[in-house]
Amino acid sequence: MTSFKPAALAAALLMSAAAGAQEVNLYSARHYQTDQALYTNFTKQTGIKINRIDAGENELLERIKNEGAHSPADILLTVDAARLAKADELNLLAPVNSSVLNARIPANLRTPNWYSFSSRARVIVYNNKSVSGAAVQNYEDLANPALKGKVCVRSGSHPYNLSLGAGLLSHLGEEKTAAWAKGLVANFARSPKGGDTDQIKAVAAGECGVALANSYYVARLMRSDKPEDKKVMESVTVVWPNQKTSGTHINISGAGVLKTAPNKANAVKFLEYLASDEAQVYFADGNNEWPVVANVKTNNPALNALGKFKADSIGVGRLAEQQAAVQKIYDRAGWQ
Repeated sequence: MTSFKPAALAAALLMSAAAGAQEVNLYSARHYQTDQALYTNFTKQTGIKINRIDAGENELLERIKNEGAHSPADILLTVDAARLAKADELNLLAPVNSSVLNARIPANLRTPNWYSFSSRARVIVYNNKSVSGAAVQNYEDLANPALKGKVCVRSGSHPYNLSLGAGLLSHLGEEKTAAWAKGLVANFARSPKGGDTDQIKAVAAGECGVALANSYYVARLMRSDKPEDKKVMESVTVVWPNQKTSGTHINISGAGVLKTAPNKANAVKFLEYLASDEAQVYFADGNNEWPVVANVKTNNPALNALGKFKADSIGVGRLAEQQAAVQKIYDRAGWQ
């Protein structure tokens, strides 16, 4: 597997393309070391070399736009429906006609131009000593005035929270979602800052009583050998929200093929590999994410300990469509 420095990538890719090399050019915003096994095994199975750029999603989108019709990029791989929706909005992605992908990826986890390959859940984490679990069983509960001064969250402009808001907007409508956002802001223990792990640690430390976090951050702490991480998880409890209503909000990691991809056939082969049982197990056991393909057997002790839950079945395309509307609601509520 070869990684190229951005400055040298385009020239190197064009040279190898001219030589007829079997390759695929991947622009990835997934920064997980465990993904290396995915790339290595794909090459072993197919003989197709992966040339990869790792960068932030905004940087990659800007790069693809600037490269235009001559972009060497075949695939954009990133996290969250909001980010894939942005690429679609910029008219960068092409439809993929794959019977393999359509058969293996559930309809609610794909769109005509991109597919989900793993999922995470947006869970509620609360402090065992300062908050009653019965008071935080639903996302809507976080806006209850009884939790004033007890809620920690990351930025309202972060895609994880925008996608959650899109789900609420679809289920509750604009008026109720706006009221929820306003109530949530009124309950903040502090101004939004940090990532999801920071929120979990703040709950454990008693800085706040309850927080939102993606499940894979929880699972990462659960699997940690560090004493301080073990202590954090002893102080908090995880809730699957909205089990009696719409189900827990699901976040995704996914990919699409670029319209200008010079290696479209190889790009589709790579996406089909990501939907294979082998790759789905790597997503689960390597990075604490759930497979999107049904009946894939995994062996992740943290995910097993978290147990089964009812997931929200709303389509990822619908979540993507609601991003701008949700951002306006958050802005009006003061969720910066």
